[in-house]
Amino acid sequence: MLAFLGFATIVVFLILIITKRLSVITALVLIPVLFGFIAGFNYKEIGEMSLTGIKQVAPTGILLMFAVLFFSTMLDTGLFDPVIALIIRSVKGDPMKVIMGTAILTMIVHLDGDGTATFMIVLSAFLPVYRRLKINRLILPGIVALSVGPLHLVPWSGTSVRAISSLKSDAVHIFNPNIPAIIAGIIWVFFVAYIFGKRERKRLGIIHFDYSHKENLTEEQKKLRRPKLIFFNAGLTILLVSSLMLGLIPAPGLFVIAASIALVINYPRLTEQQKILKAHGANIFFVSSMIFAAGIFSGILTGGKMIDAMAGSLVSLIPKEHGSLLPVVTAVSSMPSSLFFTPDAYYFGVIPVLSQAATQLGVDPLEIGRAALLGQMTVGFPLSPLTASTFLLVGLSEVDLGEHQRFIFKWAFGTTIVMTIVALLTGSIHL
Repeated sequence: MLAFLGFATIVVFLILIITKRLSVITALVLIPVLFGFIAGFNYKEIGEMSLTGIKQVAPTGILLMFAVLFFSTMLDTGLFDPVIALIIRSVKGDPMKVIMGTAILTMIVHLDGDGTATFMIVLSAFLPVYRRLKINRLILPGIVALSVGPLHLVPWSGTSVRAISSLKSDAVHIFNPNIPAIIAGIIWVFFVAYIFGKRERKRLGIIHFDYSHKENLTEEQKKLRRPKLIFFNAGLTILLVSSLMLGLIPAPGLFVIAASIALVINYPRLTEQQKILKAHGANIFFVSSMIFAAGIFSGILTGGKMIDAMAGSLVSLIPKEHGSLLPVVTAVSSMPSSLFFTPDAYYFGVIPVLSQAATQLGVDPLEIGRAALLGQMTVGFPLSPLTASTFLLVGLSEVDLGEHQRFIFKWAFGTTIVMTIVALLTGSIHL
């Protein structure tokens, strides 16, 4: 019963946001609360589960609030203006080159395995370019989402760390066999970028123009520019990203400190600081409110044991005589499962159960981990309503989550299929 209610919660949620019957925030809160009552939990139990979920996402919520503030401030100061101008001059108004460049930059930036930082940096640099060229607004978040997928299999990403730790293994046995599949995934992403680029080039043509980023700024934006502080801001940003990668300071505290320094140095007057906070307040609220609402969603599903029941039901679907298919089934279902399971629930809940079943069926349990990483919260995390960074991606891109999912899902699923095929051919997983 709990498994059915868990799946029903997620299916109803997805239907309501895709059909735009409810906003994502209200759906994240009201749907699990409703099904929590149907499951027999009283208001006090639902309240406690919700609070537990909120507490779990609180550090991420704080991180993203101040991360959005920091990178928005850097955008206001003009830190990315030279990059934007260089990109425009290099692509010469060719949508194909812009989209391919988006994929390349995203992959380079995402070598640190941090989706949040990648989304903020790449979107800050490319969003004005896409707007100027009038490229389909869904392509930017779509290509960024695709590009982080294969790179998110790096052993230092949070997802890979979960897989490695849950199977009590190491990167040599989990990551290395998947390297050919990762390369195949990267090639697939470039192929998709080429398709999108060719389509947009045909629709828009190549726009020949002499672009000066400053000419497209409003007078208010020009007042906020701080060209004399560009080296300071660049150094602060590099220091921030480096510290984030090295883990010198907990990420939430790091962004709180960096955002405060950025505000005080660039806009020392209180009225200027208030102007910045007011200008970006709506975006900060949108992102942070999504995160805390998602905390209630995952808190009720986890606290109500619905996710545990869902995991058990998945395992029971595979007959013992077809146990050798378990790695392939895990791989193919890994990307869509990102819509249903948080990374913690999947890698610490589902994977141990699947790996134990694999052992009983004579299958190498490590293949389950490799198969899962081909999609679950790697390729799938930028589409999942269960990860905070997804809301950052769609929020900064100013697109609707349902539209984003409809637009890019089949291409993302294609990444998992391509990587699965190569994983089979190279022996990372077996039939």
